[in-house]
Amino acid sequence: MAFIRSATNLSDPAFAAEFDRVAAAATAHDDYQPFNEQARFDLASGRRTPFLVTSGDADTHPGDADTGVVGAGIIGAGELDLVIDPAARRLGHGGDALGRLLTDAPGDLRLWSHGDHPAARALAERFGFAAERTLLQLRKDLTAAPPVPDGADPANPAHLAHPADGIVIEAFRPGTHDADWVALNALVFASHPEQGLITEQDLAARQAESWFDAGDFLLAREAASGRLLGYNWLKVEPGSPVGEIYVIGVHPDAAGRGLGRRLMQAGLDRLRERGCSTVDLYVEADSVAAVNLYRSLGFTDRTVDVQYHRHIR
Repeated sequence: MAFIRSATNLSDPAFAAEFDRVAAAATAHDDYQPFNEQARFDLASGRRTPFLVTSGDADTHPGDADTGVVGAGIIGAGELDLVIDPAARRLGHGGDALGRLLTDAPGDLRLWSHGDHPAARALAERFGFAAERTLLQLRKDLTAAPPVPDGADPANPAHLAHPADGIVIEAFRPGTHDADWVALNALVFASHPEQGLITEQDLAARQAESWFDAGDFLLAREAASGRLLGYNWLKVEPGSPVGEIYVIGVHPDAAGRGLGRRLMQAGLDRLRERGCSTVDLYVEADSVAAVNLYRSLGFTDRTVDVQYHRHIR
């Protein structure tokens, strides 16, 4: 039987070590991380809290050897992430843990199945959750030489000014472009449950991350007015050969002008300059136009994440 050990945060070194051990074991086994970046940010900000799943109750059986940590998770703000250590799977720990957690979490609740794991799918159905969102992770090999479009000047990369359409792509300047970007991001992702809610404080927190590089944050502006029309924010973890299209957006007024493709090409050029051999991105499966654009640029499927929702009426 599984039990839950909760904590306010990861300030307890022993608790944090077990939490990180389970997450690392799952990542190595499944080839994807059990907790996405938003969950980690929510944990760091105190919006959500961590917990461990144990195979016994250490409070009532303190000397019992069968009280080891077999899973970990993050809960709060109507969301739940849960992962079982690969070495302890298929023993009923996931179902026991989810049952206990749901007893203490009345009301609507959402949970992610990263990698669309069959066991997670079965648990979701068993406890009355229905699939609500599908997030695709796409990947592209950057080692092949990029094609040069017909009529293009190889000496004039995509990230430089294009006087013909009056749009220039430049690097983000912290402290100068923050408010403009937050406003455009909120407009572009107005219906998105996470991305559209990012504030200037959230932006500052991301700028404090070790991977942030202002040169990887590309902004498209009208050369004459300076109005922000789009962006392509890239993410490269230190020492990693894999880059990421972190978030890309185009102002509705600029839709249909090929700006999204140009920003993508500029981003791919930048990642090659940074020495990346591979690039990943995440996209909602129902964003048909975006998915078609990425596939036309050579991206292929890597993994699928599914978010499940339990409606309480």
